[in-house]
Amino acid sequence: MGSTITQKILSSHCAREEVIPGEFIMARVDFLLANDITAPVAIEEFEKAGADKVFASDRIALVLDHFTPAKDIKSAEQARFVREFARKRKIKYFFKEGKGIEHALIPEEGLALPGEVIIGADSHTCTYGALGAFATGVGSTDAAFAMMKGEIWLKVPETIKFVYSGKLRQWVSGKDLILFTIGNIGVNGANYCAMELSGEAIENLSQDSRFTMANMAIEAGAKSCIIEPDRITQDYLRNVPEIEGRSAVDYKSDSDAVYKNILRYNVGEIEPQVALPPSPGNVKPVSEVNSINIDQAVIGSCTNGRIEDLRIAAKVLEGKKAHEYVRLIIIPATEKVYHKALREGLIEIFISSGAIVSPPTCGPCIGGHMGVLGKGEKAVATTNRNFTGRMGHPESEIYLCNPAVAAASAIKGRISSPEGLESKV
Repeated sequence: MGSTITQKILSSHCAREEVIPGEFIMARVDFLLANDITAPVAIEEFEKAGADKVFASDRIALVLDHFTPAKDIKSAEQARFVREFARKRKIKYFFKEGKGIEHALIPEEGLALPGEVIIGADSHTCTYGALGAFATGVGSTDAAFAMMKGEIWLKVPETIKFVYSGKLRQWVSGKDLILFTIGNIGVNGANYCAMELSGEAIENLSQDSRFTMANMAIEAGAKSCIIEPDRITQDYLRNVPEIEGRSAVDYKSDSDAVYKNILRYNVGEIEPQVALPPSPGNVKPVSEVNSINIDQAVIGSCTNGRIEDLRIAAKVLEGKKAHEYVRLIIIPATEKVYHKALREGLIEIFISSGAIVSPPTCGPCIGGHMGVLGKGEKAVATTNRNFTGRMGHPESEIYLCNPAVAAASAIKGRISSPEGLESKV
């Protein structure tokens, strides 16, 4: 029997010729990350254990992105605590406030490579599987252990293969494919499995859209998500910094690999999708929910704050104004994305449309700041979760969608398709 790409990566990181789904292994970690919420707990556990040094100061990233710029005294103290640890332990990849949202920033800086094992004290660490890495979120105590030992204890997951055929319709992106998939299999449909994405549609999907799909695999209960490296992966990696001492390994699944299940979708049948509260699995086509009025639209996050997302939003917003009673908040995911958007004139389009443009931050995605919802308010958002109270008041509502739908909804004041609204310039 052959092996999946996930099995091959894990076996190469535990000195085993092969690993079998269901067995427990101790795997070598190539890279580890934590943020201003999860790092303080990991640091406390690290120090409680009496550790005197990290396993490798150049294999750890600490990113201040969730409650930053600091929204209150507590968040300021958390950031200070992480900053002091990074300085004391000489952590090479310490990213201060405003540098970017971790899951957009890490691959952009060349810190995630094909064939690696990457863990993060954040559930959306599965994002890096879009580059052909085994990437998964862990608890802060697991992160503390890995910070000391450079290893992680885990169970080898079974793999579910998803095959996407056909050509995308206009305004349909990776966000719609993953929302549709979660809606189809449910939020527990891939529990502790690796989701392997494949097929003609994935082969032609941009790297930014691939990141979006991998990012939301956790919303289906997945342990990880992975896409085999190809020409698009290599094109992306050519434009990121090269990290000394690290090299990519392009693994591919064997033709006779064993899967828990294989699911097939024709993407030509999928229109832009919207996830209704209170679950990313409560999904409907935009054409079925276009009468819901909104108070806020958020375009950004580690799911959809990359340059491709901002270009799509600008195409819809150019020459138009957000509805007078809708707050439109746009958050570039990283400093580099912000600079690129400035150079391309996208920020001018956003401000002219009446949008509030924020520095990179997770902010409203977790109800932290920069867009918290009040009682009874409704928001469309390109974020990844719409749980009750996620963005503010427990009686507010979040509708997940792609950037084009969010921009169109901001203009019309209700959930809307972008059809016919794109710029003719």
